[in-house]
Amino acid sequence: MTRPDSPWREPDFRTLFTASALSQLGANVNYVAVPLVAVAALDAGPGQVGALSTLSTVAFLLIGLPAGAWVDRLSHRRVLITADLVRALLFASVPVAWWLGVLSLGQLYAVVLVTGCATVFFDVGAQSALPRIVDRSGLVRANADIGTLVAAGNVVGRSAGGALVALLTAPGAVLVAAGAHLASGLGLTAVRRTRPAAGPPSGPAGRLRTRIAEGVRHVAGDEELRALALTAALANLGSAVVNTMLPIRFVRGLGLSTTALGLFWGAGGVGLLVGARCARFVAARLGHGRTLGVAGLCLAPSGLLVPLVDRGPWLFVAGAGWCLAMFKVGMDNVVGVSLRQHMTPDALLGRMNATFRFLLTGALAVGAAVSGALGELIGVRATLWAGGAIMAVAFLPVFLSPLRARRSLPEAPARGAREEERKPL
Repeated sequence: MTRPDSPWREPDFRTLFTASALSQLGANVNYVAVPLVAVAALDAGPGQVGALSTLSTVAFLLIGLPAGAWVDRLSHRRVLITADLVRALLFASVPVAWWLGVLSLGQLYAVVLVTGCATVFFDVGAQSALPRIVDRSGLVRANADIGTLVAAGNVVGRSAGGALVALLTAPGAVLVAAGAHLASGLGLTAVRRTRPAAGPPSGPAGRLRTRIAEGVRHVAGDEELRALALTAALANLGSAVVNTMLPIRFVRGLGLSTTALGLFWGAGGVGLLVGARCARFVAARLGHGRTLGVAGLCLAPSGLLVPLVDRGPWLFVAGAGWCLAMFKVGMDNVVGVSLRQHMTPDALLGRMNATFRFLLTGALAVGAAVSGALGELIGVRATLWAGGAIMAVAFLPVFLSPLRARRSLPEAPARGAREEERKPL
């Protein structure tokens, strides 16, 4: 029996969750498969793999902020459906080109860049739609369930990605991922209703620049939101430096299989899953801000174990470190997203989420570029140490801010928000 505040009482939440599960599966299979297309099928080097990873996330730097302003004024349902269908079509072009013998790094670069743009709109749209589908009293539960989904996608998608590459080759695995995005887009057509944003656009005629600035000021001007953004951005920067080099370290440096790489990333997914499921329990007892601070102090240094990856026992030591680091990320995702949603009025949700995504996913793009450059200059192993060090200190902005003392979520609904009748999404 579902509780009165359970998000599962909402049919639209169930539909969004199911479609997001398929989208996560596609994204995580491609996380493994696309770099391996470059390494195995196109003989790409560290710099080229770094460039590929950068282009997959640089869209958040290019269009992340205006995307939030656009999402606040567009139909979320249409945004999500269009984003998934675009990703399905473009990823399907990769195996087709490979089978025809015309696949090139240039095409792969273009595909990840444009699908990255689609991901910007999907991520911002999904996070902005959630507080309008689910009552705010059920947001922590909803975010915990979504966080569990993301973690499960890491476990299943990345492990499956490695296995699919071994079974179908890397381009074949990309085709499977394209099918998952197609199924997600079609499933989202069942979403019907949500609460509208509160109030009309502010600024002269709702000008784009004015609306973007409002979202940036909201995040940068709040000390707690600013600390959340800095900590998450540093964590993403460090993880991007590490993840960009892992395929090269596993396949070329250690001679391990793509299945082993998928299982290693899957171990991180297990950490994400357990962290997301523990977040509500721990936050209810320690307090929401304290959970972020304590988890960071205790777990962030585990990132320094990842560069130890090698054959034999060190593979398991590094895997354990990755699992613990991702456990922290899983808790941070649930608690941090719930905090920032409660601190933001409905009318600013899209722009707040876009500002965070600009910083967080922009950090992934920067980290991938830095990783590729460092891999060429100082080698793969030293680059892994640089990424692990960044992950180890990422918790400091939250730990040193007033957020560390916060015990509960803001009691009132988001500032300036007002409930209105539902309308089509």
